Amino acid sequence: MTENLLDIWNSQPWIRLGVTVIVALLVAIVVHRLVRALLWRVSDGHPMAREMLRQARSPMGWLVPLLVLVVALRTRPEADQLHIAASAEQLLVIALIAVVTWLGVRCINAAEFFFTHRFPLDTKDNLRARRVLTQARVLGRTASVLLILIGLAACLMMIPGVRQIGTSLLASAGLAGLAVGLAAKPVLSNLLAGLQIAITQPIRLDDVVIIEGEWGRVEEITGTYVVVRIWDERRLVVPLNWFIENPFQNWTRTSSQLIGTVYLWLDYRVPLEPLREEVKRLCKEAPQWDGRVCVLQVTDATERTLQIRILASSADSGSNFDLRCHVREGMVAFVQEHYPESLPRMRAEVGELSGTAGRPASQPASERP
Repeated sequence: MTENLLDIWNSQPWIRLGVTVIVALLVAIVVHRLVRALLWRVSDGHPMAREMLRQARSPMGWLVPLLVLVVALRTRPEADQLHIAASAEQLLVIALIAVVTWLGVRCINAAEFFFTHRFPLDTKDNLRARRVLTQARVLGRTASVLLILIGLAACLMMIPGVRQIGTSLLASAGLAGLAVGLAAKPVLSNLLAGLQIAITQPIRLDDVVIIEGEWGRVEEITGTYVVVRIWDERRLVVPLNWFIENPFQNWTRTSSQLIGTVYLWLDYRVPLEPLREEVKRLCKEAPQWDGRVCVLQVTDATERTLQIRILASSADSGSNFDLRCHVREGMVAFVQEHYPESLPRMRAEVGELSGTAGRPASQPASERP
């Protein structure tokens, strides 16, 4: 009986291959559980490591069995005699590369998720949070794209037919390669612009920007474009390289504090000191005023009116808009109530018409128009 089993074992490579696969899978399950339990215990007190373990749970469930199967097939010299075993090994290597790529992307997502919760944007002074989150998101998504491209290229290189086709195309189709390069220029330019934005940070998440005359906040930064939430809840989608090639306004580059301007045009007879006192009173009663700047100045004088400029500061742009509206409405009401004669008016001097310019004074009433 034993000799028959040995004869079957030695004469049937399929049986040996099947037993090897089963044993490898059992070993993979045990190793996966032991390694996961060990890493989970070691990562206690490290939030980023814990989050990476959560994100990597699914790809790790495939990585360890595939790795053990590849090792098991390569350690059996008899498997080289089986054409189907060699093909299966090649497919397993491709699947292993894909799972490793998947695992890398999930780890990058875990790091981005950790920074998102570690540095929330809904705080009063979120400059550091916006800086860190911008770098984490842009660099993370750029690394994910690069990792996927490398994994895809590695998988294609494992297929002999595809590798030969790619080599022949590169050797004989220079014009086609040039066309592909020109077509990929926007993608590459956005990719490089994303890296530059992540490092130099001309914009960050939740920055207040003025783009094409539109006021809004940076809501999302992806690997190819930026989404700006306009004040009326529209969304402006702008390519990444636009921020490198074009000028724009960033109101929160170093600080969210802002000085707003209110203009009034009044008559020359308006007294300035009561206006200054009223501006100070309006600023002090407004919760949006941060106590830094509250100034009234005459900045221009035309042939008809004085241009009066009021400066008022706030902690952020939204508060400053409300403050400017409050000061403007208060000053108009103050001038209407106390100095209505100082509102802009047109002056004209009316004189009696001369005899040559109009009809004679002795013209009969019946002939007058």
